[in-house]
Amino acid sequence: MNTIIRYIASLYFWLELNLISAILFPISFLVYLLTFPFDKQLRILHKYTCLWSFIVLKINPMWRIRVTGRNQINPAETFVMVSNHQSGADIIVLFLLWTHFKWVAKRSLFNYPFIGWNMRLNRYISLDRASTGSMKKMMVDAARTLKEGNSVMIFPEGTRSKDGNIQPFKTGAFHLALENKRPILPVAIRGTSQAIRKGGFLINRNFNIRAAVLAPIAYDDFRESEPREIAEMVRQRIKEAMEKD
Repeated sequence: MNTIIRYIASLYFWLELNLISAILFPISFLVYLLTFPFDKQLRILHKYTCLWSFIVLKINPMWRIRVTGRNQINPAETFVMVSNHQSGADIIVLFLLWTHFKWVAKRSLFNYPFIGWNMRLNRYISLDRASTGSMKKMMVDAARTLKEGNSVMIFPEGTRSKDGNIQPFKTGAFHLALENKRPILPVAIRGTSQAIRKGGFLINRNFNIRAAVLAPIAYDDFRESEPREIAEMVRQRIKEAMEKD
């Protein structure tokens, strides 16, 4: 019976996600058309996308989500934001930070109906991890995005964790912070790996999902460090936060 309930709950979640996205995307396109002439950073559209995720999660009764540390985010600052990556649910949850940023996300996501199309409208940054040329272009696009006054959100593990344990961090995000003299804003996520297993269809119910914004790391605090050292330092901070109750 538990397996049957899980299948029903999972079917509900994926249908709900796609139905809500199909309903909200036309509004997203309208928001883009109405605001683009005066909102070049697409802040209003991104805020609407945060609302989109809020609606999807609000009518999903299977997860309990708590976001802490929003007061650590200075809306006047431009950050390189980094988070551990446990599952596909991370992206939906991180929109609940309700702050402006541009995602760095794998290219295939931009082709998904409605959700991917909305990512294109928002001018989020695509990346093909298998392509060296794509990696270089991502760094150029991310640097330009920072210079335009947008924070950039990156998963430095590069891919989702299979077991929820934090993986080694790649150095791209930290090269970006060094080269553009931007502070780093770490975010720790816990619980999403159990809510949706990597590569799985089934949704697990009654999971507590936590996203904690940690204290920003000023550029002056790492300006003399190598990207690998910064990556390990930030990884340890996120790991410690994940282990807290």
